[in-house]
Amino acid sequence: MFIQTKPGDNATELEFFPAETVYENGPLEVSQEDAASKSPLAHRLYEIDGVAAVTLKSESIVVSKTDARDWSSLRTEIFGAIVAHFQSGESVVSENTGTEAPGEFDAEIIDQIKDLLATRIVTAVTQSGGDVSFHSYKNGKLFLKFQGPAFSMLTGIQNMLRHYIPEINAVLDYREALPKPGLKTPEGIAIRKLLEEKVNPSIAAHGGRITLVDLQKDRAYVRLDGGCQGCGMADVTLKQGVAVEIQNLVPSVTEVLDVTDHADGTNPYYQPA
Repeated sequence: MFIQTKPGDNATELEFFPAETVYENGPLEVSQEDAASKSPLAHRLYEIDGVAAVTLKSESIVVSKTDARDWSSLRTEIFGAIVAHFQSGESVVSENTGTEAPGEFDAEIIDQIKDLLATRIVTAVTQSGGDVSFHSYKNGKLFLKFQGPAFSMLTGIQNMLRHYIPEINAVLDYREALPKPGLKTPEGIAIRKLLEEKVNPSIAAHGGRITLVDLQKDRAYVRLDGGCQGCGMADVTLKQGVAVEIQNLVPSVTEVLDVTDHADGTNPYYQPA
């Protein structure tokens, strides 16, 4: 992980930019007393001797030091703590601390979502032998729990929800919200770069896009969006083109699996809930 730094407002502050989203609702100042319960990242930083204060911003972490430490050695320890945190897959801010509580407007949207699920969607889904339930909503993204064949009805579910609640930008399986430390490994970063710089530009003319969803040991999980989703040649494109490119770049990857149709297959990324 490449981390940049910038001097703070005074000599005791330094701002660290890890090229990852830190806390999009920031800034959030986390005290040493509250760190253990509020933020795994801040807690890890406070374990370093000399760290006096931690503030989490959208794209950076501001660290203040005590006068007893100099930045030459302290900076290296902070680098290590930040890298270790993002590789661990832990969340930056702990759940259920009150910092992630939805605002009044979001609470109204959540109530509307739950009402639509109960009155219009669940009944239709259960008739096909599946089930769907609310998981979470944040920043226009709605995460639902799908069971059985319910995911095959995603397009219809999304269209209905967005028709009544235009604030919803996307409807996703709740597992999309779970930490995916594989994306932050050197191999994961290399595959994402390959897709962004080589693969996606070549299929953009067809309105397609391929995204790395996760990297778990020897398996890479990708999702086909846009023109690639539902395309009759998508399987050929994946197996004969993209998979070969990924395996040539990262030989440790033995399988490249498509999670666009994740309910099928012998090794699905999403197991039935």
